[in-house]
Amino acid sequence: MPMTVRDVMNRFVVAVEADASFGEVVTAMCRFHVGAVPVVDGDRRVLGMVSEDDLLLKDMDRRMGDLLFEGPSRHRERRKAAGRRVRDLMSTPAITVTEDTPVRQAAWLMHRNRIKDLPVVDAVTGRITGLVRKSDLIRVFCRSSEDIREDVLDVIGPCTGRCSLRVEDGIVYLEGSVERRSQLRALLEAVWRVDGVVDVDSEVSYEVDDLGRVIPPVTRP
Repeated sequence: MPMTVRDVMNRFVVAVEADASFGEVVTAMCRFHVGAVPVVDGDRRVLGMVSEDDLLLKDMDRRMGDLLFEGPSRHRERRKAAGRRVRDLMSTPAITVTEDTPVRQAAWLMHRNRIKDLPVVDAVTGRITGLVRKSDLIRVFCRSSEDIREDVLDVIGPCTGRCSLRVEDGIVYLEGSVERRSQLRALLEAVWRVDGVVDVDSEVSYEVDDLGRVIPPVTRP
């Protein structure tokens, strides 16, 4: 089964409320050595995130001459820099996941949105239950060769009798043959989706190329 956020998340969460001061959120981040904290309401529902980048805007250059030429993005940064409460500093809306979110999807969200932390929320109540960090996702590559091999055997299914495999340091080595080229493509795609797979070295051949381009006969007028 694919690893989910539940397998790697931290259940101890440092969070702040929207009316917390700049000094309070800095103190919390320094005390617990974290680079970002979720912002929650009274029912622990996530409203946003405050990161080191948000706080460092306080130290940005505020020369008045720049005001004549700044765009919308720069204007938002200046407004944050002037904020005194977390509600003014936080980034919204918060990007969240649930405990059932696949680890690969969480990694994709982090990469796409250029963030390092994702609050984990209850799918029903929306209340925060934990936090997953980029460093947590690396654990997907800490799986043993035996565990990876078992999952690969599950996904290659009917091809097991015609293919042999071994796993070393996260690399899956496949040998054998399949009937059709489309089967080979599906097999390799399935193996790549197994958690912990670093690379796939395939020596699997096919008997029939059912993916080859079919050129229609030329008809003359």
